[in-house]
Amino acid sequence: MARFVEPTRGGCVLSPFPFHTVLEAHNRVLPQAILCLPRPQRSSTDRWQIALASAPMPIHPFKIQIPDADLDDLRHRLDNLRWPAPSPSAPWRLGIPQPVLEEVIAYWRTRYDWPARQARMNAFPHFLTTAADEQLHFLHVRSPNPEATPLLLTHGWPGSFVEFLDVLGPLSDPAAHGGDPADAFHVVVPSMPGYGFSGPTTQPGFDVHRVADAVAELMAQLGYDRYVAQGGDWGAIVTRRLGEAYADRLLGVHFNMLFALPTADDPDPMAGVTDAEKARFAAAAARIADGTGYMAIQSTKPETLAYGLTDSPAGLAAWILEKFQVWSDLEPGGLAATFGWDRLLDNVMAYWVTNTVASAARLYAESRIAGTAADQPWSGRVDVPTGYAHHPYELMQTPRAWAEKRYRIVHWKEQERGGHFACFERPTQFVEDLRAFRRVLAELE
Repeated sequence: MARFVEPTRGGCVLSPFPFHTVLEAHNRVLPQAILCLPRPQRSSTDRWQIALASAPMPIHPFKIQIPDADLDDLRHRLDNLRWPAPSPSAPWRLGIPQPVLEEVIAYWRTRYDWPARQARMNAFPHFLTTAADEQLHFLHVRSPNPEATPLLLTHGWPGSFVEFLDVLGPLSDPAAHGGDPADAFHVVVPSMPGYGFSGPTTQPGFDVHRVADAVAELMAQLGYDRYVAQGGDWGAIVTRRLGEAYADRLLGVHFNMLFALPTADDPDPMAGVTDAEKARFAAAAARIADGTGYMAIQSTKPETLAYGLTDSPAGLAAWILEKFQVWSDLEPGGLAATFGWDRLLDNVMAYWVTNTVASAARLYAESRIAGTAADQPWSGRVDVPTGYAHHPYELMQTPRAWAEKRYRIVHWKEQERGGHFACFERPTQFVEDLRAFRRVLAELE
C-alpha cells in the first residue's frame, strides 16, 4: 500500500503523528485545540486533523510514542523491498552502493530496537509549542547551575535533533562529566519547522528566515532574553539570520559551517587568503561539484522527489546516509565505525515516523524563491561576537579573511578532524569548543 506525503486540508492542520501520540502532552490534552474527526488515509495508519485556535499554543511536555501499527507497516516495507539491478560502477562513485544499503536494511530489520531507541530519546525533556504560526518541537535541558548560559542548537538537513543527544548531558551538567561547572549551558534544541516532530509546515513561503523567526520566538517563550546560538548547515543560516535580525538578544553566535562568500563588488576577493586555505577550498569545491545534485532537485521539485522517499524506507535511508558518507571525516571502518547504525537510523526514523521528508526538502525551494538560500548572495554582516570551529572535511571551507569581513570573529578553532556533522561525528570535540567559546564571551563582558 502506498504511503503518501501529508497534505493540508481547509482550516485544519494534519498532525505529523497520530492523535493519541499528541495526547501524551501535558494533562493528556492540547489546550486551545479543536479536534476534528479522523478521516481515511492512504497510509499505514489513520491520521487526525487538528485545528488550532488563533491564540498561540502554550508550551506542553511531549513524549515520543510511535504506534505499533506504524512500526508494523515499516517492517512490512523493509521485508518487501524491490532492489535495482546491481551497478557496474565503482563503490560510491554514483551514490550509495547496494551492498552498503543492504547491510543497513538488514540491521534495521533484525537488530535495530526502536523501543529502546525511543526510550533513549524520551530520557530528555521534549516539548511542543507554536512559533511563527507553525508547530515547533524542541528539547529543553536545564542545567543544575542556575547561572548557566542559555544555548540554542539548530540542526540542518539531513539532520535532526538526534544529532545533539550525546552532548546534552556534558553541555548542561559539565560537573557530572568531568568538566567545570562554570561552563554549564541551559540547552534548547528545536526541530526546525517542517522537520521531525515539528511536523510538516502549513504555510507557503516558509523559508529559512521564517525558521529563524520561529526559534527566536521559542527562546522568548522560554524567557531567555540573551543567549548563545549555534548552528551548521541550515542551522548556520538560521544562526546567521539571528545574528542580523535579533542581535540584541544574542550573547554570541557559533558556527561549524560558515557562509561568507565575497560580494560581487569586492575588488580583490583573494586578498588575505593563505595558500593552505586556497588548497582546502579547491579540494572542497571538487566535493561540492560532485555532491550537490540533491540541492538542485530539493530547490526546484521537492514534491516530486518526496513521493518516492515517503513511500520507501530504503529510498529515504539511501538519500540521507549517502550524505553522511561523503560529508564526514570517517574512521577506517566507515559509517558504522564512525557513527554506529543505531544512531544513523535514529536520525532516519526522525523523518520516517513523522512523514516529514517532503516538508524538510521544501525548505530548499521556499528559501530559493525568497532569496535566502545558502548558495545565494548575502551582503549582510553579523556584529555580535562570533566563534567558528573549522573542520577539515566540511563542505564550505571559508577563509578567515572572508569571515572577518562579514562577522565579528572573536574565536577561531582549527580542528584536526571532523566533517559536516560536527556534533554527531565528534561530540566531545564539539562540547570542548563551545565551552572555550563561552569563556571567550565571558572575558568580553
